[in-house]
Amino acid sequence: PRKIPVGVTMRQVVALAFALCVVQSQGFYLPGVAPRAFKDGEAVQMKVQTLVSTETPLQFDYYQLPFCEPRKIHDLPENLGEALAGEKAHTSAFKSRVKVNEYCKVLCRKNYTPQQMEEFQDFAILEYRVNMRLDNLPVAEMINFAFEDKPDKTMQIYNLGYALGGKLAPEEKAAAGSKAESDTYVLNNHLRFKIKYHPVDTDGVITEGSPDGSYIVGFEVMPFSIKHSYYGKWNASAVPYHPLTSCAGTPPNGRFERHQPQVIDPTEGGQVIFSYDIEWEKSMVKWASRWDVYLQMTDDNIHWFSIVNSFVILVFLTGIVALIMLRILRKDFARYNEMALTEEELVEANREMREETGWKLVYGDVFRPPPLARILAVFVGSGFQLFVMTILTLCFATLGFLSPANRGALLSSVLVFFVLMGLPAGYMSARFSKLLKEENQFKTAFLTGTLFPGVCFAIFFAVNIIAWSKRSSTAVPFGTLMVLAVLWFGVSLPLVFFGAFLGYKKDALTVPVQTNPIPRQIPPQLWYLQLPVSVLMGGLLSFGAVFVEMFFIISSIWQHRFYYMFGFLALVFAILIITCAEITIVLCYLHLCAEEYRWWWRSFLTSGAVAGYMWFYGAYHYFTRAHPAAHYDALASSVYFGYLTIFCYAVWVLTGFIGFFSTFQFIVKIYGSIKID
Repeated sequence: PRKIPVGVTMRQVVALAFALCVVQSQGFYLPGVAPRAFKDGEAVQMKVQTLVSTETPLQFDYYQLPFCEPRKIHDLPENLGEALAGEKAHTSAFKSRVKVNEYCKVLCRKNYTPQQMEEFQDFAILEYRVNMRLDNLPVAEMINFAFEDKPDKTMQIYNLGYALGGKLAPEEKAAAGSKAESDTYVLNNHLRFKIKYHPVDTDGVITEGSPDGSYIVGFEVMPFSIKHSYYGKWNASAVPYHPLTSCAGTPPNGRFERHQPQVIDPTEGGQVIFSYDIEWEKSMVKWASRWDVYLQMTDDNIHWFSIVNSFVILVFLTGIVALIMLRILRKDFARYNEMALTEEELVEANREMREETGWKLVYGDVFRPPPLARILAVFVGSGFQLFVMTILTLCFATLGFLSPANRGALLSSVLVFFVLMGLPAGYMSARFSKLLKEENQFKTAFLTGTLFPGVCFAIFFAVNIIAWSKRSSTAVPFGTLMVLAVLWFGVSLPLVFFGAFLGYKKDALTVPVQTNPIPRQIPPQLWYLQLPVSVLMGGLLSFGAVFVEMFFIISSIWQHRFYYMFGFLALVFAILIITCAEITIVLCYLHLCAEEYRWWWRSFLTSGAVAGYMWFYGAYHYFTRAHPAAHYDALASSVYFGYLTIFCYAVWVLTGFIGFFSTFQFIVKIYGSIKID
């Protein structure tokens, strides 16, 4: 047979592979974030979303307030993450065309009852903001941010959404014609949108009238409160170009005549005319960089301070563990294994062996199965499931796959990874269940697949019932709950059983010492070795390593900002893992030296105690940040504390697994390194 020249073939293969890579690299975009170019004059649709506030965790759908509506409202499709977060989007009555500036366009005229006006006022009191988006960009107000130590250095940052209304200052009330003695609030009924565009770059040349169109790279808003007026009778057929005397110029030029603000009158109701401006502005920002302004960090120095603070705690604990391993245990091993180099040291070792105390005495009880051993094995499996899920999520987020531009991606990925990690969860719980001699394999596997997610789902469902009763958009639709149930029982639970099947097929985990038939009596413990004190002390050190980053996470969620500092978060998580492991090992060694061999649950609870500190810190954050009216609101409190409890429950199981597993490896190591007669 004829031979093909190998060199030519390889060159062809390499050239073909390179060409394919180039083609793929030019056409690859993350799902949902591919650029779209708009032609000049093409209609663009603004979408409305939710009403959110920094005074309360409750969010509501845009159309739950009587705003202007289009002829037919279309609900935009949403992924699982958006549905769980309540980020519903709808079509709106706002209309625009690419590069066409328009001013004082009328959206609609509405006559409100006193009850409707009171509803607007309630939302204005709680400082609710309206969220919208255009071409997947959220609307935002541009504000100037100044550093405290450098007041002359300012930077522009975005404040997502726009304020629904605001409170009039006392000197402005008289000018507005308000005679009420109480606070007077106004409604922001006129919006000035600034849409920034970047022409499509063709062959490195940017032209104003590019035939390929333009990318939308910015979406800003400036709200106004204007009591509009008009001549004669209202002509509904002239909307959106109905002339208003409060707008200057013919046609309107973006300026206003002398006017009063649109006061919210909850006693008599009244008429409100909603209007808006559209301004298009060319920008040098490219499409790939359009999200940069939303993700700017104004506090990176504090994050580095958090990392340094956590690292100091980590070094302190590492030093203690190193002291134990390199000095105390090393000498113990040498004495037990008769490795002394001199006769004097051998005599001293024999004397100490006759009077031995501490962790060496409890070798016959250290692996005695604890009470509720099956539940411990179940939590170990669930903790391993959460651990792998967190690692995968942080890796994908750090690499940029979970960008805020891909809405709902973060929450969706967390759920998907958790469901798929049912396999290692079942495997890990089966391995420890077999070690602890639990015979009912089906019950262990079933509890592994249902105990942790079952508690989370019960809390989640209870919060949803309250949210449904209050018509909050925080409530998850029934269809989404069914999807969660299918993922749970149709995917996660079978994977748990399959993992448990693989785990039970393996031989039981081996331990270096045998367990005595009769338990050893535990001597009285000093006060600082009691379980509550140990748990509080262990949790406090771990919390000290992460509380700064937790403050930023809660603040970002509370202030409805994008949290995108996953690099910092990954570092803090790594420090948390090492801190939990080391503090649990140190405390476990102290307990073993005091002849307290019941380390199984103690190690899990000591490491998991950081979740309790997180819960109380979250509660403190709520009562210091929330509006006083929200403190006693059943829905607001249940939503916040319900989700906080789910988060802290997951942290408890995750960190408990880290402490337990590291302690187990430590104990196997030290008892496997001594000679037992």
